[in-house]
Amino acid sequence: MAFRYTMKKIYIILLTLGTLQGFAQDYLEEELSGYREGFIPELKQVEDGFSFLVMGDFGRYGQYHQKDVALQMGKAAMTIDAEFIVSVGDNFYPNGVQSTQDHQWISSFEDIYTNMSLHNDWYVALGNHDYNGNIQAQIDYSKLSRRWHMPDEYYSKTFELEDGSEMLMVVMDTNPFIDSYHEKGEDKYENIIAQDTLAQKKWLTETLSASTARWKIVVGHHPLYSGGKRKSSRDTTGFEKKFAALFDKYKVDAYLCGHEHDLQVIRPKGRHTTQFLTGSASEVRPTGNREGTLFAAAVPGFMTFTVTKNAMLVQLVDSAGKIIYTTQIDKK
Repeated sequence: MAFRYTMKKIYIILLTLGTLQGFAQDYLEEELSGYREGFIPELKQVEDGFSFLVMGDFGRYGQYHQKDVALQMGKAAMTIDAEFIVSVGDNFYPNGVQSTQDHQWISSFEDIYTNMSLHNDWYVALGNHDYNGNIQAQIDYSKLSRRWHMPDEYYSKTFELEDGSEMLMVVMDTNPFIDSYHEKGEDKYENIIAQDTLAQKKWLTETLSASTARWKIVVGHHPLYSGGKRKSSRDTTGFEKKFAALFDKYKVDAYLCGHEHDLQVIRPKGRHTTQFLTGSASEVRPTGNREGTLFAAAVPGFMTFTVTKNAMLVQLVDSAGKIIYTTQIDKK
């Protein structure tokens, strides 16, 4: 609003000068054109909406589609006035980071997500590739960075919406719950095996059951469901058996995940929770459908969420800034 008001004042002043009328029109059009290029006009904005972006599987030194997606993320965050960004894990490929001074913080994060609108808070989950490195370094980076937030392997935060109602966001560490990581010979996952799954599941259950938030969102790396590469893998079906019913019991509205390098929206018949899989912030793999698939596409991109008291609007954006799918969860 401030920009439009300032430009209008400049335009009126120049018009008043009479002889500079043509210059005023050209100048204003040029400035407004540059202004519009920094946004995604097709992205729907909701009055009094609480907005954020969700992406995952991103840290690849700017390669594949990472830079293109980052560019559109900046525009989207500006357009909908995003409050924060969520990463669903696999933040650094191929083997995580080794320390808070690892150069990948620069090459895969700081120098890629440069738009000022992306310098808000980032709430970050851990992926399996992060466990190949030093996960404590990712936790400790929270003390060095203004925007990187990972206070522990798993954590939660409650946000107040514009109307005063609340949204609970629970960030899980899904890695210890994946059965194949516990098999003999998986030496690279020793630090996953060391995690206490009983303690985390107890914490998760208590956090969800105690919350009176109107909206409940869970963030994790591994999917409950997939129509992609891991559609029938026992890791996916095993994770579903462990958590799908629990999420339904505590009325989790949305589960945000990645791991598959595509974009999928799935709500199986009879389930309360809708899964939003967004793992194509860099590399892309083929995908497909399964029972309950609402959308699936093997394209680079991310998702935007806008929450009000009665609705959660989700828009999927590709690396060219095109809105490729929109859906909404309504709440009475």
